[in-house]
Amino acid sequence: MRDRSPGFKLFLAGLVGLALLIPLLLVYGLVSDRQEQARIAERAITAGSGGAQIVSGPVLVVPYDEARSINDTVDGRIVTRMQTVRKELFLSPARHSLATVLDPERKKKALYETVIYIAKMQGKARFELPADLATLGLTRDQLRLEQAQLRFGISDTRGLRAAANVRVNGRALALVPGGGLNASKGAGFSGPVVWTDGSALAVDYSYTLRGSQSLTLVPRGERTDWRVTSSWQHPDFGGSFLPDESRVSDKGFSASWSIGTIALNQPVANLQDPGPPVLIDAPERMSYEAQQAGEERGTSKAASIGLIEPADIYAQVDRSVKYGFLFIGFTFVTFLLFDVVGGARVAAAEYLLTGAGLVLFFVLLLAFAEWTGFGLAYVIASAAIIGLLTAYSAAVLGGWKRASFIGVMLTALYGVLYVLLSLEAASLIVGSLLMFMALAGVMYATRNVNWSEVTSREERSAD
Repeated sequence: MRDRSPGFKLFLAGLVGLALLIPLLLVYGLVSDRQEQARIAERAITAGSGGAQIVSGPVLVVPYDEARSINDTVDGRIVTRMQTVRKELFLSPARHSLATVLDPERKKKALYETVIYIAKMQGKARFELPADLATLGLTRDQLRLEQAQLRFGISDTRGLRAAANVRVNGRALALVPGGGLNASKGAGFSGPVVWTDGSALAVDYSYTLRGSQSLTLVPRGERTDWRVTSSWQHPDFGGSFLPDESRVSDKGFSASWSIGTIALNQPVANLQDPGPPVLIDAPERMSYEAQQAGEERGTSKAASIGLIEPADIYAQVDRSVKYGFLFIGFTFVTFLLFDVVGGARVAAAEYLLTGAGLVLFFVLLLAFAEWTGFGLAYVIASAAIIGLLTAYSAAVLGGWKRASFIGVMLTALYGVLYVLLSLEAASLIVGSLLMFMALAGVMYATRNVNWSEVTSREERSAD
């Protein structure tokens, strides 16, 4: 390395840089492992609080009798007999309005923290017996109105707090657990409704629900109006429907939806109970593409609100590790320039130790971020590595003047990386422009270098 051509020195520095990809990948795996541990801790925190909740209903379920002809073989002859089969008619509200107040709360376990919420649900619904039962192949005489049942769907009933209050035409409804809706994975509660006259039913209900991370509503009926208010400052609206109106400020957010039966692509009266919405990832967030693909299987459409963390430290550390090779590259190029242009003569072992220090930055960043948050951890880790490598460079490059240049360069690099992590949307274009300028600077500084020439120590001394 001492008396080799600049081209060979460049090759060897690149080889050491490639070798450092191995510990860099190990750090990347460490970040993933710590992130998974955080997810496990979050699930442990929310285990007794209810998970990501999916609510649906109310839906009025009316049993009806359907006569079927069945062919049996008796003494070698086919005998046709009639059999009565009990089925269910699912009636969605003609009008449904729901007001939700989300009260968020942070829960912590050891180093890990997650968000749970208390959702205060208060709604009104109006049910009417369809006049066009014939389109479903039914008559009113088939309906067992005296055996009707009002059903509410809640995906995780552990989150119910105290008793739900449901009134039908002003009278309290006796509720029992179970009898939920498919849209909420079959869980929920229900109550019997004697609907012998088939007149309009006015339903008023309220209940308090605890959940975590997200709340999803599966709307049903001719029109569903949903209004949500919360003190949480970072909502994530998803699902098949975005809010018609939403306001987000440092005091919280409010959002409202108005969803009709045409948008739902479901009739008010249905002979089947639609399945749950197509959900992806944890917490249960919905992809529009997955939702569209699942509609053929009879799934429901839904509106969803996620209470996201504004700064996930593991996601930020993960993004910073992806820039790790650039740190190694810029530092090695600077060392190489001092070698081939300034005559500092940097050995392969010195490249390796410097690269190890640069990789160690990401380990320090992850370790401190779990305790102090990302911002302060970034300052601590970068200051430690800049100080270490500046002092080491003074010995490698033969003086503090050159080492101070390394310190300034590293400070600029860490500053630029922090800006790139903050920009998010514009990080690619800003990063690519900075790399272009750096490459142009290296090209200019090495424009007179003869990469194939071997210069010995004695020749340098004579010069």
